[in-house]
Amino acid sequence: MTITHAPLVVVLAYDGLCTFEFGVAVEIFGLPRPEMGDGWYRFAVAAVDEGEMRALGGIRLVTDGNLELLQDADTIVVPGWRGVETPVPDALSDALRKAHGRGCRMISICSGVFVLAAAGLLDGKKATTHWRYTERLQQRYPAINVVEDVLYLEEDNVMTSAGSAAGIDLCLHVVRLDFGLEAANVVARRLVVQPHRDGAQQQQVARPVARDRESLRMGSLFDYLHQNIAESHTVASLAQHTGMSERTFLRRFQDATGKTPARWLLDERLSRARHYLLTTRLSMESVAERVGFGNGKTLRRHFQQHLASSPLAWRKKFTGSGE
Repeated sequence: MTITHAPLVVVLAYDGLCTFEFGVAVEIFGLPRPEMGDGWYRFAVAAVDEGEMRALGGIRLVTDGNLELLQDADTIVVPGWRGVETPVPDALSDALRKAHGRGCRMISICSGVFVLAAAGLLDGKKATTHWRYTERLQQRYPAINVVEDVLYLEEDNVMTSAGSAAGIDLCLHVVRLDFGLEAANVVARRLVVQPHRDGAQQQQVARPVARDRESLRMGSLFDYLHQNIAESHTVASLAQHTGMSERTFLRRFQDATGKTPARWLLDERLSRARHYLLTTRLSMESVAERVGFGNGKTLRRHFQQHLASSPLAWRKKFTGSGE
């Protein structure tokens, strides 16, 4: 999206609103950020239902208006849905189709994908949702190419994300698209979250929660690594980048990620490789070079060891193409 004005983000509210998903949209798009200047997002909440609405936890909702707000939106966020078996109102589906038809970007978080699916906006497209719902989504909407175990996907101005926290990753991705990497990193630091997780990263990863919050120096390091993932990195060079001794650096890195630097780099490179395999037609050699594996042989070896699959087989499984 090319920013020519302060873009309007409209998030839906409905009876039984999922408060975490809604809060993600508010925090990233609705929170005033004067440091970003006058072009930052405008924000509004649109009511799906008439009359009193309550969010989970007994919260009563007051919105900025009804579905007419969608007519002027640049981006619409569907923050979950009140139940995967709950019908989507025709008026909402119609409003979403009209908005998409004029070029409005659509975002769903977690079960919100069922709203976009009901509106027909995902037919013939790749989409994802929380791993608990992927099978049900595919059964109910066979025209959708449901991709399991990724954090988020984007196709034809429609973006879908997995579980609730993956909505943070997707919304930060949107900020990165609209305002650039540094702006997204600023927001991520305010949230105290990792600056960038690729959409193709697995949903189900067993990892310990860091014992301490990342310092600004560690946050800067992760920014650097994401931008230079293909380069060669050592414990000594990374410790020097953070201004720490190697011993302190290793301890801090383990606290922040639950991994050694070598394991973190391997996982990130595999994640980036899956992203390229899913979204591009790059050759195995090109993918390997871009993510830091050097050559296709090394890429294939790591895929086999850690994913029990070859890169070509993985691409074919999720895209239908073995090229």
